[in-house]
Amino acid sequence: MSDSRIIVALDFSSERQALDLVVMLDPALCRVKVGKELFTAAGPQLIAKLMALGFEVFLDLKFHDIPSTVANACKVAAGMGVWMMNVHALGGRRMLSAAREAVPAGSAKLIAVTLLTSMERSDLSDIGLEQDPKEVVARLAWLARDCGLDGVVCSALEAQSLRKTMGAGFCLVTPGIRPANAALNEQKRVTTPREAIENGADYLVIGRPITQAEDPISMLRRLNDETRGIGHKTGTRK
Repeated sequence: MSDSRIIVALDFSSERQALDLVVMLDPALCRVKVGKELFTAAGPQLIAKLMALGFEVFLDLKFHDIPSTVANACKVAAGMGVWMMNVHALGGRRMLSAAREAVPAGSAKLIAVTLLTSMERSDLSDIGLEQDPKEVVARLAWLARDCGLDGVVCSALEAQSLRKTMGAGFCLVTPGIRPANAALNEQKRVTTPREAIENGADYLVIGRPITQAEDPISMLRRLNDETRGIGHKTGTRK
């Protein structure tokens, strides 16, 4: 089991691309994330292959459906042996509670997506939510915790306030991380690994800085060095 904070996002369109990358990594230095694109292309068989290589898998499918359907999907994911999975908090209390019942606490980690990081206030207004995105995120995070989930996915910019309100035992997983001095590509609001952890993040989802690096394992070691031993400003390292 890895004690690294880093989850490598395998944002590929084929199993071959994903496996070509992970054989260059070390499961002691990271976990891996499989999202909708790769899972649609490669299916559960890829999850088994990644686990056989020693990697703990975060299955990022954001289940969002009627409670019984989500519960059954979560049960199947847990049976595959994934380390972490997520659901969408906008599915509501009954759906979140059904997911928690399907995945007993202490087995696979069960976290919730609050708002997609692409959503702005105008997007919320379009669907009838007349609140600031930060207020919606906070409300959905409280709902996830109240339903017994282990944590939420949030931006590093939201992590600090959520850590203060949710406490040390609530897991915060943050995407949008770029190493210090790395190219930003199209990203405008980014956070370094150190900043994200100091703000309260437990795990960092990092894609292209690792997957498109000339030497992925060297970049992974560098990122682990940058994050090792850092505590939250609002508390100590878990």
